[in-house]
Amino acid sequence: MERTSLGGQTRLAFYNPDYKTFFEDYVLEGDQLKFTSEPLDALKICDEDPGRYPVVILFNDEPAGFFVLHGQEGVKEYWENDQALLLRAFSVNPKYQGKGIAQKSMMQLPEFVKEHFSGVNEVILAVNCKNVAAQHVYKKTGFIDKGVRAWGRNGEMFILHLYL
Repeated sequence: MERTSLGGQTRLAFYNPDYKTFFEDYVLEGDQLKFTSEPLDALKICDEDPGRYPVVILFNDEPAGFFVLHGQEGVKEYWENDQALLLRAFSVNPKYQGKGIAQKSMMQLPEFVKEHFSGVNEVILAVNCKNVAAQHVYKKTGFIDKGVRAWGRNGEMFILHLYL
């Protein structure tokens, strides 16, 4: 499923090594780095954990963002649903920000998950309570706050839920 707006197409695809060079100049700064992981760092962890699935956000067929879908081992830290995935390490490359890519990618997430992960009925994520911009995107794209909280490396986090 592709959506077109603001002059470009956004779609989701599983990471493959051909994308690696695009992530070498993908540098997050300040609050962004405080709240998420650099894609290359997250990819190293994915290499060691077969329950993590790296996903690339493509904008006009170029990698513009990244996130990881983590299976039950990631979910159980925050929620008790054996049929859920945890979304983690979400970011959009700073040079692509302001184009609506984050929102468009999250709007495509339900269909992507349904297509590639049979039996999954929910996606959860942990977002820092101070990361208001990310909370806005997630809530605008269907994630809901059920009042579950957790503590992360930078303080309190809201656990948000997206039912599929």
